[in-house]
Amino acid sequence: MSKIPAYKDEERKTWFVSFYFTDFHGEKRKKTKRGFKTKKEALEFEREFLNKSKMSTDMTFKSLTEEYMHDMSSRLKLSTLDNKKYLINLKILPFFEKVKINEITPAHVRKWQNELLKSDYSQTYIKTINNQLVAILNYAVKYYNLPSNPAHLAGSVGKKNADEMQFWTLDEFRKFMEFENKSEPRLAFEILFWTGLRLGELMALTPKDVFENKINIDKSYIKLNGEEIISYPKTPKSKRIVPIPHFLYNNIKDYLSKLYDLKEDERIFKFAKSYLSKELDRCCKLSNIKRIRVHDLRHSHASLLVNMDINILTIAERLGHEKAETTWNTYSHLYPNKQLEVAQKLDNLNI
Repeated sequence: MSKIPAYKDEERKTWFVSFYFTDFHGEKRKKTKRGFKTKKEALEFEREFLNKSKMSTDMTFKSLTEEYMHDMSSRLKLSTLDNKKYLINLKILPFFEKVKINEITPAHVRKWQNELLKSDYSQTYIKTINNQLVAILNYAVKYYNLPSNPAHLAGSVGKKNADEMQFWTLDEFRKFMEFENKSEPRLAFEILFWTGLRLGELMALTPKDVFENKINIDKSYIKLNGEEIISYPKTPKSKRIVPIPHFLYNNIKDYLSKLYDLKEDERIFKFAKSYLSKELDRCCKLSNIKRIRVHDLRHSHASLLVNMDINILTIAERLGHEKAETTWNTYSHLYPNKQLEVAQKLDNLNI
């Protein structure tokens, strides 16, 4: 690749690049891009642009995803593209974005997979995320001359079908809570059980998110490669406002009133995700209640709502599911008597 210098725009006090490249039709064209703060940024843009135009495996993973999404934009539904964008931007790019695609190894992929496995994501969701990385690298193999897909060599993670659901009844939760005497995990367990929040959503909560008997969900917390990341929630519809019972609102406010130096935009819960799992273990042994995962408190909330005869659409909105179909597929087995109830009501019309 010929080395083309970056230029200083003395008037604007910024840098720009101007160079020629050959497009996909074989025609020679000129590209000029202005507004870079440093010479290094300008040259990096030029290098990536030329790598992309030449379909070079020297391009970064981020550049590859841009090409992939541009190509998919004319082939997939908008909702499918949005879901892909969420997975790529929040679950894959933070780990791989600066790595050249020809430098991604099976070891890189496995390290990323191990971070996913430490999260509170379900096995089916982990498989969905992993499949997206596989698809992007397959695209590089097919169209950008990547010799092989390192994700194939790393092996798959997650499961296609969900494990049998575990959840607690209200009585089981209350018995469990009799043995949780530490204020911080006690409040965390209360919020998870009475709201159905995901663990990442709980970990991202700040004092300003709790107001007027409601919790605002507009972010999620994850720790990746030792770095704490606050990102968007799992899907677009995960952004929601969840009404909460008055007693829970009072418990949260009472807890916050004792944290004198906590700022309005500072995270309420600072513990590691594994801490809640250890606390759950401890109190399950003390209470002799069956062991469930922290994520199963979300299922426990949903099952509680089902038993209260709450409409499935309302449950879907409360849980932040993208589609009510997801909620139905997950919790329909908790409605065993509904069809009999329908038949009985139809009978009543003809009495």
